[in-house]
Amino acid sequence: MPVEDYCSLPSVATDQFKFLLSKLIVIKLNGGLGTSMGCVGPKSLIQVRNDATFLDLTVQQIEQLNQKYGTDVPLVLMNSYNTNSETARIKHKYERRVNLYVFDQSYYPRINQETLRPIPEKPDYKDGEWYPPGHGDIYISLKRSGLLDQFVKEGKELMFVSNIDNLGATVDLSILSHFVSNRCEFVMEVTDKTRSDVKGGTLIQYEDKVQLLEIAQVPKDKVDEFKSISKFRVFNTNNLWISLSAVDRLLSTNGMTMDIIVNKKCASARPMVSITASQLGFTLKEMQNEACYLLFLLL
Repeated sequence: MPVEDYCSLPSVATDQFKFLLSKLIVIKLNGGLGTSMGCVGPKSLIQVRNDATFLDLTVQQIEQLNQKYGTDVPLVLMNSYNTNSETARIKHKYERRVNLYVFDQSYYPRINQETLRPIPEKPDYKDGEWYPPGHGDIYISLKRSGLLDQFVKEGKELMFVSNIDNLGATVDLSILSHFVSNRCEFVMEVTDKTRSDVKGGTLIQYEDKVQLLEIAQVPKDKVDEFKSISKFRVFNTNNLWISLSAVDRLLSTNGMTMDIIVNKKCASARPMVSITASQLGFTLKEMQNEACYLLFLLL
């Protein structure tokens, strides 16, 4: 499996910093709520340090990056129907600090497990009848918003995507340089799997391709094997570097056939099935430049 140690990356000449950053956009997945943290509202608006929210600190990181290198790396937020109104309410406070864009993730109707028909009877949104289809939806939603075409026309070549609550997911110039100079299409940052990460996605070699494997895809009798940190040694951080032109190519040729995870739920005494369409990393197997399926161990 092509996992390379981060420390093996060559250093980057300082006169290349501005050029490399001119090719980049940063996307944060901003569709989640803070319920798992015991909070109400979007996760990005949770105060985490000195009254600053995840979004405040993310903007601060991009602002400092641009000031340090004299660049204008844009920050892009992918919202969901759970977060778009709250994000729109506070978006104005950041617009003079960074070049900020937003677009909305899709939402799909829940399906009745017995009839296989959509639960909602009208196209209007109603809580409990629709669902966001996983962050793999970023590709088609970015294209539909017009931002993918816009960024490609502006000369941008890649996006760095991560979760809004991962403040350690910052722009790394060594990875950026490697990506651009080697014309990579997809780079995933991985780290050593520990007993705290046994449920997280890992990597497998299947049908001669490196692929992401999530626990929801594993048969129940194989889950303990999946959790083994000796057999599956790496953990997907969901920090991903992805070629914009590769995404555009796959979308235009219908070449993006990502795995589907089915999540069954019951509500209002009706059996339903929500298809959480995909994960970002599922596109790993679709990229052409296999020599650049490079995965870094973050130390």
